[in-house]
Amino acid sequence: MRLMITLLLLTLPGVAVAHFQLPLAATTPWPPFLGTDHDGYEFKWPIQTVAIIGAGPSGLVAYRELTEAGLKVHLFERDRDFVPSFAPVGIALPYSEEYEDDAEIRRDHRGPKPIWESLTSNGPSCDQQFNQWPWPTGTNWELSHYELRNYIRAYASYLHINSNDENPATAYNTRVELVEKRINAEGEEQGWRLWLKSLVSTGNNTSRATWWTEDFDAVVVATGRYNAPVMPSIPGLDHWVRRFPGLVRHSRQYRRPQAYANQTVLIVGASVSGSEISRDLNPWAATIYQSFRADKDTTAHYRLENFVRRLPGNTTFVGELKSFLPIPEGTPIQSGLIELINGTIISGVDSVILATGFRYSFPFLPQYYDGALYTPHEGSVATVSPFLALDGSHLRGLHLDLFYIRDPTLAFLGLNLGAQPFAYSDYLCLALAKVWSNTAKLPSSRTMWKMHEELVVDRGGYGKNLQFLGPERFTDHIRYFIGWLNQAAIEYGGRQIDGLPKYSAEVDHYWVIAQYGGPLALQERPSVEDAVLESLGLATASADGKARQRYDPVYDDAW
Repeated sequence: MRLMITLLLLTLPGVAVAHFQLPLAATTPWPPFLGTDHDGYEFKWPIQTVAIIGAGPSGLVAYRELTEAGLKVHLFERDRDFVPSFAPVGIALPYSEEYEDDAEIRRDHRGPKPIWESLTSNGPSCDQQFNQWPWPTGTNWELSHYELRNYIRAYASYLHINSNDENPATAYNTRVELVEKRINAEGEEQGWRLWLKSLVSTGNNTSRATWWTEDFDAVVVATGRYNAPVMPSIPGLDHWVRRFPGLVRHSRQYRRPQAYANQTVLIVGASVSGSEISRDLNPWAATIYQSFRADKDTTAHYRLENFVRRLPGNTTFVGELKSFLPIPEGTPIQSGLIELINGTIISGVDSVILATGFRYSFPFLPQYYDGALYTPHEGSVATVSPFLALDGSHLRGLHLDLFYIRDPTLAFLGLNLGAQPFAYSDYLCLALAKVWSNTAKLPSSRTMWKMHEELVVDRGGYGKNLQFLGPERFTDHIRYFIGWLNQAAIEYGGRQIDGLPKYSAEVDHYWVIAQYGGPLALQERPSVEDAVLESLGLATASADGKARQRYDPVYDDAW
């Protein structure tokens, strides 16, 4: 009932939510709205220049909102996880080097994306759009990744920041190698320094790399979540990867099913990528083994059974892997043996696809990782407080999963699982623009830390689901942003923001029916997938026996 009331309030025309806040879930912590007569966070320096790292959907919306707020913005774009590359030590910047036969250098600078040929959108087109740039009437709900790519590029052109617009506010083919907190002449912290590297073509087989630095008052990190793959710690796997690099791959390297025609394929993992790649391979592969572990996680997340139900009936389910046994030199991969936890041995596998997910990765912030050994450059802060988990599972110390509490001039976009980035970016980026242009207030540091501590408890502690929202939290967060930002608009000026379109709930309902046969709830009797999971020792009931959270794939963008 509470969710229905929330959606109704968000969609009724003429309902002003800026002046009041309806009761929220008791377990969800929210800071107070701040008016002109309340104490809030005071920035140590005025914010006039902003760097945005990443030109995906969130980065484009951030550029739009920040420039409309009157801030000077520079957008940097490259792709995928990487190992930072710096100019030779002691060389004055800017510095350039020329390369010949540069294919490998270019590939390292801008790597391939984790997208396969048949990949389609995980939500209907009306949920996968910018509010300023709606899809034409009659657009199919399901979109190919080519359509989404072209759509995002078209919106970038609308903003005059596409790669061919030659806008001086953009730097494409440019890596941010390092972000450091600056110290001014008085020895005080003031802004951020970005260490940058571009790679531009200078001929048919030549290119030029240039390194330089730029300073900014604030930084937005909008680099996405699908750059750095998670490699499982299974004994013997490293040996197999070294022996057969083209046959044992992570799902981010998967492209087309034809390469696996008539093969026996082992897919490790059955969540979003694992289940969808399995469906793509099914008409081509001779046999598909799908391996997955028991879902024993008690924190809020999308349960494994939701993805297993989409697997074709002729998929061979196997349990958790114990080890990849050594393969003698000179023998093919088909002779290799793979042992399961239950003692079963699998042999005759032609290819292995590791659909084991991705981790948060910020190679340009190495000093903020737990246990990092780091030597700062001259003019940078000597010591910092780590907030990035070494395993890439989560980020700590963020207010609203957006502002870095220790210094809210650093912000992150697109972190949340269980939230559609297109819809959510409007609220996050407007919050950034208003706060940094001083037309909305953050709570005090003490209040933000208190809220964060309560949020960590509410979400089950630090771990891989700390940034997970899901439908109910997603709705609650949007309600909060509407109330906070619209109240700020009344007090400080500036535009207000609406709720989600009134058709969203109905469209999402039919999308889920079409894709998954309807949302999952507590089942009174075992289903087919329950029986399969039970036979493998993978019980599907929640740990406390209570009803599972409603699953709505529309809110899951972990393709």
